[in-house]
Amino acid sequence: METVYFGIILFLFLLAIFDLVVGVSNDAVNFLSSAVGAKVAPYRVIMWIAATGILCGALMSNGMMEIARHGIFRPEQFFFQELVCIFLAVMVTDVLVLDVFNTLGLPTSTTVSMVFELLGGTFALTLVKMAGTEGMHFADYLNTEKALSVIMGIFLSVAIAFFFGMVVQWLARLVFTFRYRERLKWTIGLFGGIASTAIVYFMLIKGVKDTTFMTSGAKAWIAAHGTLIAGCCLVGFTLLMQVLHWLRVNVFKVVVLLGTFALALAFAGNDLVNFIGVPLAGYDSYLDYAAHGAGSDTYLMSSLNEPARTPFLFLAAAGVIMVWTLCTSKKAQKVIKTSVDLSRQDEGEEM
Repeated sequence: METVYFGIILFLFLLAIFDLVVGVSNDAVNFLSSAVGAKVAPYRVIMWIAATGILCGALMSNGMMEIARHGIFRPEQFFFQELVCIFLAVMVTDVLVLDVFNTLGLPTSTTVSMVFELLGGTFALTLVKMAGTEGMHFADYLNTEKALSVIMGIFLSVAIAFFFGMVVQWLARLVFTFRYRERLKWTIGLFGGIASTAIVYFMLIKGVKDTTFMTSGAKAWIAAHGTLIAGCCLVGFTLLMQVLHWLRVNVFKVVVLLGTFALALAFAGNDLVNFIGVPLAGYDSYLDYAAHGAGSDTYLMSSLNEPARTPFLFLAAAGVIMVWTLCTSKKAQKVIKTSVDLSRQDEGEEM
């Protein structure tokens, strides 16, 4: 049976490759539509910037892998063969769902799909286990508290994004007005400095805490000197943006391109778990099961409660696949076109 399970784990990794392809095709719109729609640079330049962000973000995504390991279910209550069934069902469903949406040119949330697939698979298996076990409840199998917080976080992020998007847009219009060229002389440097500092702070302070290649000393230094780093960035970026404006460089385009890089980095850092988190959880489960030599129907997977330690090679390989998909996928271009067309000023065909 160990050979059979090894084959299943290999199949999970094969599905992970397909999931990366369809997932990036679906999610590329999240970080490319602004730059492509505003035409801030040639399409090839935008793609290179986004590809660099994806590769960097993939290498920083280790901390999010916990969701697939014990964020939805309680692994100590499931045997190895049961978790393998859940992981296999989740990956097959995820590939099919995302590919259907991509084919239709419709963006969807890969996080929502992954979370609810894990929840649905665990719920179905829990019903089977409860039918043969007395005195057990859903809360014994489902990590209801964590699952609820993840689901609430997903929907709350929509409201937060709407609110802060509205506030920032209002402030930008208040500062520049609709005759913005007249006010660029002295305001553009500060605006560009604040925007760039916020983006860099997000990437540096929030992004490095889960990286696998930085030493604990470097992480501690960055965390302890976060305010100093932000202050230096604000002064430096403000001066840089003002000089760029004097050199007749469009600072707004620079900010959008920097934001595109940050969004691509955030996408890879946060959403990589949606594509490879489940196969990696299955891989770790198999290693633990094989090391102990127990029966697949008697060995409980308590080891998944331990922190994830994703090998650097897996993260780098996933990043390369995502970059390749971004640069070659026709479905990604179709989804981006759908999003950009929805914001056009002229009449056109919606579907």
